[in-house]
Amino acid sequence: MSDELKMVALRIRDVREIHDLTLEEAAEKVGVDAATYRLYESGTVDIPVGFLYQLTRVFGVDLTVLLTGDEPRTKAYFVVRKGKGISVDRRKDYGYEALAYGFQHKMMEPFMVTVDKKDTEANKYCHEGQEFVHVVEGTLRVAFERYDVTLHEGDSIYFDASHPHGMNAVGGRTRFMSIITNHAAPQEDFPQ
Repeated sequence: MSDELKMVALRIRDVREIHDLTLEEAAEKVGVDAATYRLYESGTVDIPVGFLYQLTRVFGVDLTVLLTGDEPRTKAYFVVRKGKGISVDRRKDYGYEALAYGFQHKMMEPFMVTVDKKDTEANKYCHEGQEFVHVVEGTLRVAFERYDVTLHEGDSIYFDASHPHGMNAVGGRTRFMSIITNHAAPQEDFPQ
């Protein structure tokens, strides 16, 4: 795995140790099993952005700190020039670019995501908050538990991210904006 992934894994461990928690206690707080948490801390497997986001919520640490080791510094505004966001390339077929890494006390996390077509079904993840996805290039299939939604360039979807969801490019490389809120949606049944 990349040096970048290993550094993120070390920061995950550091956050746990700063809070004086065992691996098992931290895993329970974040909502994953201990074996999965151990793998994430090892830096040998992909670390889902949803997991990182949940970790930030539980431990009160900014996502920027986990990704870069630096604290965000601005409060009024933060500009990211084209292609200059912080890369969160954790695996070959997904590339996340953090677009608000320097802004303090964010109420949402915006990412530009690039995904290549896979012949396998997308892994499904869930995390707290709501998510907005807007396709800027290509075609994206968003898979939920009981149905899929296909989005084309210019289409968007807004959903409760606490329900398992996965995304896969259709036909070729796809780029989309993903914005995740820092608060959970009111609890209601998810539509069938």
